[in-house]
Amino acid sequence: MFSRLTLTISLLAVALTVSARAQPAAASKIRAAKAIPRTKDGHPDMQGNWVNKFATPFERPKELEGRPTLSDEEVAELNRRAKKIFENGTSDAAAADAFFLAALRNQKEYKSGGATDSAERVLELIIDNRTSLITDPPDGKLPAYTEAGQRRRAAYGRARAGTSHPSGPAEVAPGDRCITFGVPRVNGVYAAGMYGYYQIVQARDQVLFFTESIHDTRIFPTDGSAHLPTDVRSWSGDSRAHWEGDTLVVDTTNFKEELDSFGVSKNFHLIERLTLVSPDELRYETTFDDPDTWVKPWTAMIRLLRTDEQLHEFACHEGNEVIMQTILAGDRQNER
Repeated sequence: MFSRLTLTISLLAVALTVSARAQPAAASKIRAAKAIPRTKDGHPDMQGNWVNKFATPFERPKELEGRPTLSDEEVAELNRRAKKIFENGTSDAAAADAFFLAALRNQKEYKSGGATDSAERVLELIIDNRTSLITDPPDGKLPAYTEAGQRRRAAYGRARAGTSHPSGPAEVAPGDRCITFGVPRVNGVYAAGMYGYYQIVQARDQVLFFTESIHDTRIFPTDGSAHLPTDVRSWSGDSRAHWEGDTLVVDTTNFKEELDSFGVSKNFHLIERLTLVSPDELRYETTFDDPDTWVKPWTAMIRLLRTDEQLHEFACHEGNEVIMQTILAGDRQNER
């Protein structure tokens, strides 16, 4: 495992040839746009389809402690390494974090026991200058969990792993039941765009935010209406939005207290900020505030790129009946 100094020397010492693969990364620093499209009411026009193609790790790797960003030269070298690793014909497909770390550690190949996709597909992923999706705390690390948060997160893990012998569907993770992967999904990019496609539609008093995975559709009222009563809860919570300059700020509460990948409680308060930084790039910032789960709030930021690709059906619900029958029947057999 490289030290930070060794990594920097290793990266800068390489003779760089910036390929077509590296070009997006070389220009990847977020810059303010000279002009952005606007709707008739003057707000930024975010309408259209968006995709997350970046392999930025969720938390900052230990090798890069104290370094929130990389130089363009280092980024180009990491993209070159990634291309070499995943074009070799022997590597498995990798999620964003694994893709980044394989390049960072200059592995000869990447292997994963759970890979089901082609390794070639992940070559669409782009390593940019950022070293973590988490922007606050400044160290790029997820804050410590409370004891209650640890218990809820462990319960979700057992439900996902299938080791808790569920007595019914309610004890199986919502993602496995094809209900929801959770809101928001900030660390789930597998290959380029997988779980990372979004669609936005704007109206005068509402904004629709659609996620391709499991067809999660959220409506953000912008008419100044109040939140629903606290006893009215849903998987995606109750959202209210307003504009702060050119940023759409979405305030969401009233989440159901169910199995959740982050282990959040019913007091989870989510703040999302969507900012159009150029005609073709949307900055999607999410702040997680739940004192019952973490010792302090934290924020992550995702870069979304405009795409002409169409969103397609995420065929998950259709198999839900068979999946649940298999899971529950298997556990009943184990009991017998």
